[in-house]
Amino acid sequence: MSEVIISQHRPLSRQTVTAEEMVSRVGRALLTEVRLTPKPGLVDIRNAGAHRDMDLATFEASTAVVAPWMEKFFIMGHDTANITPEQVLTMLRPVGMACETDMLEATGGVNTHRGAIFAFGLLCAAAGRLVARGEPVEQHRVCDQVARFCRGLVARELSSSEGKKVSKGEGHFLRYGLSGARGEAESGFHTVRTQAMPVFNRVMANTGDANLALLQTLLHLMAWNDDTNLVSRGGLEGLNFVQQQAQKLLWEGGVLADGGLEALRQLDDELIVRHLSPGGSADLLAVTWFLSGFPGDVPALIARFFIDS
Repeated sequence: MSEVIISQHRPLSRQTVTAEEMVSRVGRALLTEVRLTPKPGLVDIRNAGAHRDMDLATFEASTAVVAPWMEKFFIMGHDTANITPEQVLTMLRPVGMACETDMLEATGGVNTHRGAIFAFGLLCAAAGRLVARGEPVEQHRVCDQVARFCRGLVARELSSSEGKKVSKGEGHFLRYGLSGARGEAESGFHTVRTQAMPVFNRVMANTGDANLALLQTLLHLMAWNDDTNLVSRGGLEGLNFVQQQAQKLLWEGGVLADGGLEALRQLDDELIVRHLSPGGSADLLAVTWFLSGFPGDVPALIARFFIDS
């Protein structure tokens, strides 16, 4: 067993959702992720990971102010259902900036959830749009809406610096071709859908243990996600080190193997020494847990396969 018991949420039995439910589910996703222990290099109940400016209490305070903003994202998505999806992102940005301001005020200027605000703001707006259009709120439909919101985002915001000061995100893309959170959103959370969700579902089906399922999923994300948080802290060398270590643990069975949790704790200690924190993978883990509470639209995927064949 892992160190923290995560209360498993029940998937929606109906294919719609309210703004209030979205607030609750995002809040629970953020708290589930940060309290999951042990997480290599990340804030959890065991320690503050590779961070010196934040801890569990910081994340809990941040969650308390970030989650209520999801109602506004949902409403914005709902109320803009009749305009083209590419226009919605521009309208969501002021909401995201206001949410981020509240986060920074609650944490004393510490960036705990900037990536999560971006991801969950888009997901909540997508759910609102689906509800307004009378469409089922299913995992893949929500993600597909996010992809439509973000169509062309990487090309617009990362592919050219145009003589201005290059941001971290632009630098990662221009130097290494890594598109980070923007690329993941534009892909409709492809990494979550193809890497994380299948692992989470499989371990849940085999063990019924949400803690183990989430930790094993995190290892897969650390192994295959090109996490730009790691590049910011340790360059490509830091990213490669974390990916290789995670792949090694998975080859040995991950947290499902005897001694797997102890190996994860040892990796945590190593990443702390190296000042490496896979924050991008942590955000995707929270998204995975969040999406697992919505119905999967397998019939639609099967239909799409036959149409595309």
